[in-house]
Amino acid sequence: MADKNGPHGTGETGRGKQHEADIRDDDLERRRRDLEASLATRRPDRLEGKDDAKAGSAAGYGQALKLSSEFIAGVVVGAGIGWIIDRLAGTSPWGLIVFLLLGFGAGVLNVMRSAGLVAQFGQGEKPRDPKE
Repeated sequence: MADKNGPHGTGETGRGKQHEADIRDDDLERRRRDLEASLATRRPDRLEGKDDAKAGSAAGYGQALKLSSEFIAGVVVGAGIGWIIDRLAGTSPWGLIVFLLLGFGAGVLNVMRSAGLVAQFGQGEKPRDPKE
């Protein structure tokens, strides 16, 4: 049982003397600084601050909007051409189906070109590395 001076009869509560806690805090602070230094050397490309993170996410949203709009434009143009051909030639729904599929393929090709995975039309170069 506990003495009325404290839980272990020492007259103090907690894990020990105050100066031992100061030593532990200094040790933890030193270890934290060492860890920060080692992380900074492993990630030199990351910059301090939140403005860079916001700019990177805004650029990512812009790229996503560009790629999605190129895909949707290809599909819509293909469907529109197919619908017009169906109305003029009376071949409903075959023109719409064929040109919708062609528009889908064109949209996928446009997205791959914009992402740099496929070379631009008429260029014999290798596609650029998407990681760059």
